[in-house]
Amino acid sequence: MRLNGSQIVIKCLEEQGVDTVFGYPGGCILNIYDELYKNPGIKHILTSHEQGASHAADGYARATGKVGVCMATSGPGATNLVTGIATAMMDSVPIVAITANVGVGMLGKDSFQEVDIAGVCMPITKYSTIVKDVKKLADTLRRAFVIAKSGRPGPVLVDITKDVTAAMCEYEPKKAAEVLPQTETIEDDALALGVEMINDSKRPMIMVGGGCVISDAACEIAELAEKLNAPVTDTLMGQGAFDQTKDQYVGMIGMHGTKAANFLTYDCDLLIALGTRFSDRVAGSPSNFAKQAAILQIDIDAAEIDKNVMTSHAIIGDVKEALKRMLPDIKEQRNEKWIAEVAEKKAAFTEEIPHDHLTGPYIMEKIYDLTNGGALITTDVGQHQMWAAQHYKYTQVRTFLSSGGLGTMGYGLGASIGAQIGRPDKRVINITGDGCFRMNMNEIATAARNNTPVITVVINNHVLGMVRQWQTLFYGQRYSATVLKDKADFAKVADALGGKGYTVTTPEEFDNAFSEALKADGPVVLDCWIDSDEKVFPMVPGGKPNSESFDAKDLAERQG
Repeated sequence: MRLNGSQIVIKCLEEQGVDTVFGYPGGCILNIYDELYKNPGIKHILTSHEQGASHAADGYARATGKVGVCMATSGPGATNLVTGIATAMMDSVPIVAITANVGVGMLGKDSFQEVDIAGVCMPITKYSTIVKDVKKLADTLRRAFVIAKSGRPGPVLVDITKDVTAAMCEYEPKKAAEVLPQTETIEDDALALGVEMINDSKRPMIMVGGGCVISDAACEIAELAEKLNAPVTDTLMGQGAFDQTKDQYVGMIGMHGTKAANFLTYDCDLLIALGTRFSDRVAGSPSNFAKQAAILQIDIDAAEIDKNVMTSHAIIGDVKEALKRMLPDIKEQRNEKWIAEVAEKKAAFTEEIPHDHLTGPYIMEKIYDLTNGGALITTDVGQHQMWAAQHYKYTQVRTFLSSGGLGTMGYGLGASIGAQIGRPDKRVINITGDGCFRMNMNEIATAARNNTPVITVVINNHVLGMVRQWQTLFYGQRYSATVLKDKADFAKVADALGGKGYTVTTPEEFDNAFSEALKADGPVVLDCWIDSDEKVFPMVPGGKPNSESFDAKDLAERQG
């Protein structure tokens, strides 16, 4: 059949099973939007800003495991997607960004709203291209979805010139290509050596990363932990891949991980690192990380092997598939002496959360109680992000969405909208700070327009909390550009944008307001005022070994 380029775009999206697109129209992409109007089978969510569209596509992808799709017009529309695309790249999130550019004859002439977005995005995508021939459009879009989903997932950008969106050509429907887990790189000898290392260990420890979420390896990890009776820690991106209510769970590892998790990495004889790249926030001092232990790394990306931390042995391939092949040959262990030591460390470093005043940990603990642990949590970046990781117990994959690699302030609200639309069965709670919320709070209007019942909890300390924490501890309390004591009223902002807002200052007010928010059928913002000098503990100083993790008590003792 003969179709124009815009019709081909819609047909290709339908082939791929796309049901939702997030975006913002403009001149060069009008033809595609005209076809969207004619095809109500694909729901379009008009965001308040293109960055919100890219974050919403990212949240949709993380929450569902599908490819998220966003659209924008040329020039500033396209460049406004860049932060969201880079966020997806750093965290291996499959999104396809579709942009439209000026016509082929106008390229390279500094035309109105012209920018080489394919060139701009080349370093922050798995694949970035511009389509100048309508005959190549369908195959390019199909390839984009395959690349986004295959191997280590990630974002793809397809830029389409405006004349291509109107040009005609023959279109032949095709079924979406099946993308299977990457198994061809998994070698039998590598698996056998990995099994041997595990069976010979006496003090094994399992470290779970974001790749375990992507590969949906929770069942295999649970079986491995049970067989080895081993302690389990996770990275920020690995939240939910192991049930955090289990006794074997020792907390998150890294800069703001638990002291138990960080110290135990120096006590184990084998660290089994699954789907993790040993980022600087996990291993502040790579040469000292678990230096006494053998390290077995399983990861889909060969580029991540020995990049940050040197390993004893590596298996390259899908984590779920590798574990499935290894588990039958792994022997059961009890390691009772090791487990007793693990339990002792966990008990020694347990902290009490005060209930007499409002704090970040209290808020997360109460959200966990009031949602019965069943919420899907999104976050922005900062102290609130760490409290959300430390004090909510995640038991399922794809229930904690956060910008881990790029650390994008303003990510959470757009992501929560995408997640809520992708998972209407879950209650989505966005945890943010006052510094982050002001960056993209206009997306409350998007949630209100679409009756999307996301709850945004602003942990408002009237400062850039994490930066202030560093300034307090390492910069002589010189609070340069981190005090936010302005006159913004976030509850009123929420009301003005079509949502519902509450300002809370006490635990009792929070309990009541959050309970009311759970009953709402539209967006709610809770502006929660806490002290400006609340800190996230434990903490490992930047660039230092994990063994130097300290908490408030340690800090007080040092300061005399």
